[in-house]
Amino acid sequence: MIRLLFLNICLLAGIALSAKNIEVKNIDELHKANKAAAPGDIIILQNGEWNNVTIELDCKGTAMQPILFKADTAGKVRITGHSRLLIGGAYIVVDGFYFTNGFSGKTPVIQFRDANKEPAYNCRVTNSVIDGYNNPKRLEDNNWVLFYGKHNRMDHCTIQDKQNMGVTVAVILDDEKSRENFHSIDHNYFGKRIPLGSNGGETIRVGLSQHALFNSNTMITDNFFEHCDGETEIISIKSCSNIIRNNLFKESFGSVVLRHGDNNVVESNVFLGNGKDGTGGVRVINKGQWVVGNLFYGLRGAGFRSPLAVMNGVPNSPAIRYVSAQDAVIANNTWYKCEPLAFCEGSNTERSETPHNIWFINNIIAGSDLAYKTFDNTDGFHFAGNQLSHTQQQLAAGFEFTQLKNVSIGKLNFPVATRAAPVPDSIRLLAGKKLLMDISTNAGFYDTKKLESVIKNAYDSCGAKWLIAAIKTNNKLTYTCKDAAQLAAQLAETRADITIIRLTGTDYEFTEPLQVNKNITITASSKKIRFTSKTKLAAVFEVNAGSYFTLQGLNADLAGLQAENFILTEKDGNTAHVNINLTKNSIAGFTGNILKASKSSYADSVVISQNNFNNTKGTLFSFNNENDKKSFYNVEKLYINNNTFNNHEGQILAMLREGGDESTMGPRVWFNKNVLN
Repeated sequence: MIRLLFLNICLLAGIALSAKNIEVKNIDELHKANKAAAPGDIIILQNGEWNNVTIELDCKGTAMQPILFKADTAGKVRITGHSRLLIGGAYIVVDGFYFTNGFSGKTPVIQFRDANKEPAYNCRVTNSVIDGYNNPKRLEDNNWVLFYGKHNRMDHCTIQDKQNMGVTVAVILDDEKSRENFHSIDHNYFGKRIPLGSNGGETIRVGLSQHALFNSNTMITDNFFEHCDGETEIISIKSCSNIIRNNLFKESFGSVVLRHGDNNVVESNVFLGNGKDGTGGVRVINKGQWVVGNLFYGLRGAGFRSPLAVMNGVPNSPAIRYVSAQDAVIANNTWYKCEPLAFCEGSNTERSETPHNIWFINNIIAGSDLAYKTFDNTDGFHFAGNQLSHTQQQLAAGFEFTQLKNVSIGKLNFPVATRAAPVPDSIRLLAGKKLLMDISTNAGFYDTKKLESVIKNAYDSCGAKWLIAAIKTNNKLTYTCKDAAQLAAQLAETRADITIIRLTGTDYEFTEPLQVNKNITITASSKKIRFTSKTKLAAVFEVNAGSYFTLQGLNADLAGLQAENFILTEKDGNTAHVNINLTKNSIAGFTGNILKASKSSYADSVVISQNNFNNTKGTLFSFNNENDKKSFYNVEKLYINNNTFNNHEGQILAMLREGGDESTMGPRVWFNKNVLN
């Protein structure tokens, strides 16, 4: 026995001694090392910038001895320019890579499949970052991470600031090599994703509609999703038997959507809306979905973004369309200070099949005047043991008022049940096979230690901890300009983060459009200013991508101005958005568009407030160039409030969104307290 133990120790020592540390300083050396790599080898990439590289890894390690490709110092291997990472082979680990200051075109940034389309098995990307690695144009589609193969993992990575069209992380199920894959997406930080204004802005998607009946068995666990606002679906599940567990969703403009596929589990997640508009919970469609033990806090979404939306379906629907919710268990959840839940959401002449055999049991709904809304017949729901603090509506059987006890975890204060309710034996038996937790006789989310664990994990353990957010100090400079030439020169030369330009002259003759970049505010004294041109201009101000443009306090006579548009957004469809603010101006005599959004441009916010528009002609505000019937639009939030329109000939607002896509909810328009004379 002693001799056998000694032999095993010697064998392991021999294996360890055969493994090598190999340092590489360029892409050729890296590919050579990949071809020669043996199990247990460690290939160390030299710190520095790796520009315009395609890193292809297809070697094969073992479970006991994976092959490690690591940055010499995590975060110091900066992968820039037109670059990407392809992983095939088996038992490969990638550690500490930093994708920044570049883009990957139509291809993914990271793909678990090599150039010969051979998928990866048991491979891992860890402790790495993709930060703002966007294609230049907003509607140029690509996904950042594509999973193929089986048993692959992405963990402790930071993935943030995706702005162009395409899913951030997608699991592909094209063939048997990638189905029942048991991938793990865990302990990652998914950071800010601004609204896309189109379908294709999901943070994670598992499968496609044509894969609805295939098992993926992907686990999305212990991640932190913060300000993931790309579209209605933060996580889009389009396959079967996936698990979404122990994640924190903070102030994200959308929901976890069980869009296609059956038997998925959403368990022990925390959704912190904190009162942010559009924050949603879970949307339930298809068969056998379980939503158990989640806390929903301060969610303000409605419709498809409701804190819970249980959907109607299309009668005899194919799997790729809208199968009504069936055989679902929704239990031990708490909704606190949320908008109403939605039962039979989406009911219309097409989606006319109501949910069937929905067990909505032992939940808590508190802190809201309206607990839920019903949009069709709810006879297919089994309501039991649900407790409410108060409501102003008549309740169905299975809901009751009760005294709840408030508990505090850090800054969170939420109610827990003070008495129990039974759970059907059939549900309890199934729960033992599907869940980590037990179905409790106590209503609502009751595990305060779980809440502490989810929040602590999100802040302490998610993402690449070597990435330190830059602390940006904005410098602000103020200038005066007495004529159009000075104004044009100042706009062209500005280097400050925030520039304020005060117009001190009375006559401004423009010869070409002025380019607005960065954060520009133009203001003036109360005296009247004349804007003129001798030739026809496309615009006076062209607002480029990423700019914040404010006109405030101008008293401007534009009668002598020959221009199609006073303000025109960028024409190239760039990734970065614009923001425009017109406040407390008096604008007179203009014929044309005061503000026109170019095709493919996108504004996060346009505010038009407390202005006087006098003797104007044409369409003042035009957002109607997206005419491809793809549900694209040009502005997420448009506020036209407290303005006066005197003697205007034509339309005030032209807004167009064509198409039937339901994954986005914009544009959102507020038109309040305006006076038309």
